[in-house]
Order: sequence, then structure tokens, then C-alpha cells
Amino acid sequence: MEIAKLYQLFRQNPVVTTDSRNIPANSIFFALKGDNFNGNKFAGEALQKGAAFAVIDEPEFATCEEILLVDNVLLCLQELARYHRDKLDLPILAITGTNGKTTTKELIAAVLSMKFRINYTQGNLNNHIGVPLTLLSMTDETEIGIVEMGANHPGEIKILCDIANPDFGIVTNMGKAHLEGFGSFEGVIKTKTELYDYLRENDGKCFINADNELLIKQADGLEQVSYGKSETCFLTGELASTNYNLVVKALFPKGWLYLKSKLVGDYNFENLMAAACVGKYFEVDPLQIQDALEEYTPSNNRSQLIKKEKNILIMDAYNANPTSMMMALTNFANIRNEQKCVILGDMLELGTVSDEEHQKIADFIESQDFEEVFLIGPQFKKTVTGDKKKKFDNVELLSNYLKTQPIENKFILIKGSRGIHLEKILELLP
Repeated sequence: MEIAKLYQLFRQNPVVTTDSRNIPANSIFFALKGDNFNGNKFAGEALQKGAAFAVIDEPEFATCEEILLVDNVLLCLQELARYHRDKLDLPILAITGTNGKTTTKELIAAVLSMKFRINYTQGNLNNHIGVPLTLLSMTDETEIGIVEMGANHPGEIKILCDIANPDFGIVTNMGKAHLEGFGSFEGVIKTKTELYDYLRENDGKCFINADNELLIKQADGLEQVSYGKSETCFLTGELASTNYNLVVKALFPKGWLYLKSKLVGDYNFENLMAAACVGKYFEVDPLQIQDALEEYTPSNNRSQLIKKEKNILIMDAYNANPTSMMMALTNFANIRNEQKCVILGDMLELGTVSDEEHQKIADFIESQDFEEVFLIGPQFKKTVTGDKKKKFDNVELLSNYLKTQPIENKFILIKGSRGIHLEKILELLP
């Protein structure tokens, strides 16, 4: 089927779904395939549940005229998204980076929504499927689109840029993550800066942390809107307080403004500044920027400060890599509190450097005076540490320990990769 004809059907039925378990009325079902499923088999069921059309790529399932046969469903979804994006008369901001991209996206969305009708990536739908779905959820009423882009292999950001055609971009930072897929830190740099390459070739602009020399170098030749500690930045800022919740001081045309947040960690300085910078660029009132940032509440185990009856927790276990782990530990070490406890889970997908990077973290912990340290996972268990460090193969064994020997009256940092499931111990920390 020609994409123009499919687009006409989409305009008449402007809701797209890829989940046969969730079929909104009059939607278009795209029958994607995975390692363990074949969406083609559910095309008929999708129609019975209320879909107006189903898009498939296996002829045997084309049993009626509402089932549309294409060469490749995924490529068709992506092509439709790009076609729709080109019809939309609105700026799109793309966000990628090793750490902080989801938090930055959420903060920017909070700020821009004070003035504009926006549409932005929900959750972590930031891949080759999520980006098209985000674009297709935008309507003629949308004034600004915000698209998060994730990657764990070279070339993926370029593909997502070709679909989203962004006018603006942010690379939050570049660190050691997904090294199994990228092959090396150089592979991370090359992939993340594919966003810069696209913007450079298409007369786009980037919002950029002027304090990050690597980003500045990679963005050479690209029009930049900068934020950072330098007085020459489009938005100048500095840390005002990092004890528990982060407070940033930023310079707007009428003077300095304190931007309070519910985020934990000085490493979130650049995320707050990015959101404030984007807000300033799009002429959101500074007091509304202030309100948006103060009201934003982190969720999903990202930089959350949780005050319980007997403990105070920093819950930051949505994901972890050597860069984010070291930043979290350094920040935690600098917060004034004597009763500190650290619970760390393995950092996954580090490939051949995994042993080395876990030992670096263990060595840093040895140099600090944390009262208690718990290390969870086979990688951390292999590290060389002092005898007082408690090590467990998995979170279930840690849970059993906490049931009989609860932690009380402590300030606790919880950090690890999502696959370690450290969120399971929250209910065991009173």
C-alpha cells in the first residue's frame, strides 16, 4: 500500500497501536514481530476488538479488506511517522545521551507545557518503535514535540533522526554504558553525536552544556544555545544547594532566580539547567519555569528522595553505568549525614570491561567512610573489598537478610541496573 493512501486512513483514524491486548476503538493496529511473537496472527482479533484497520506483512493473514498488506510492518510504521512529521508544522526537540535524558525530557516537558500544547515521549518509548509512536500521537493541536532517543548500538540515533527530523537537539552527556553493543566508549561518542551530525546537515540548533568539553568539541560547526556556569552562556547558572534536594541559581534578564527541585544529586544540575535554558529560548516566563521545575516530582526510581519512618532513601535504581554510578556515589559522599548506607547492584551490559569498572567502584567505596555497604550481583561479588562489605548474589538473598536484620536510622543510597531489581527491597526498608 502506498504511504499516502495509508496516511489518509490514519487521518480518519488517528490512533495507532502495536499491542493486540490494547485496541482503542477505530485505531490502526500495526502487526509487529519480535523474537517470541508474531503480530500478524492477531490482525483479525484486533479488528474484532474495535480496530478500524490492521497492517500486516504476511499474505496468509490478509483475510479481509480492513487488513492492509505491506512489505514490512516496522518500516511502514516508521515511514508513516516520518510522513506525518513532515505534515506537522511544529518544531521538534530530540534528546539523547548516556545519563539523564529521561529526566531532562520530563523537566523540559514540564517547563514548555506552561506556555505551549506539547506532546512528548511517554515513559521510555525511545527506540525504533517508540519514536514513531510518539510522532504519530502528535496532532494539529500540538505546538512543540519532544522526542527522547535511546540507543545501544551504532547507527541507531541516525535512524531515529531520519524518522523524527528534529529541528533542535540535546545530548545530555556521554558516558560508559551499553559497551557490549557500542564496542567502546568511542562507539558511544560516535553514536550519540549522530544527533549533532543530523542537526548540522539540516540547519538545526543544539542546546548544549557549555561546561562539558567533550560535547562542545563534538558540536563544532553547529549553532549552539548554551547553558552552564560561564557568564557567556545563553543561560548562566550555579549550584545553590545539593544537600538532599537540589537547588540551582540561574540568571534571567531581570536577575537571579532560585530554581528549587525535588531531585537529588548535583549531577542533576545540568538537567535542570537544560530545561530552564529551553524554557528561556522559547520565551516561557521565568517565574513559570521556576514553578514547573519546583513542582516536578521524579518517579520510576530516578533520583527520588524517599523519607520513610526509620530511614531516608535516595532511590536511583532505574539504571546504572560506571559514569552514573560514580556521580551518584560522589554526590552521596558529599551530603552531610553521618549514618550513611550504600546498596549497589551490578552495572549490566559492560562487556569485556565489566570486571575493571566494578572494581573501580569498589575501590572508590573503600576510600569513603560509609557506615554500611551492600553489593548485589555476581560482578560486584567478584570485586576485592574489605571484610565489612556485605555481598549477595542477587536481590532475593539481600531481601532474606533484611527480613531478619533490618536497616534502621540510616541515610541510604540505592543504585544499580534495572535488571538487578533493587526496587524489590523498598518495602523491607522501614
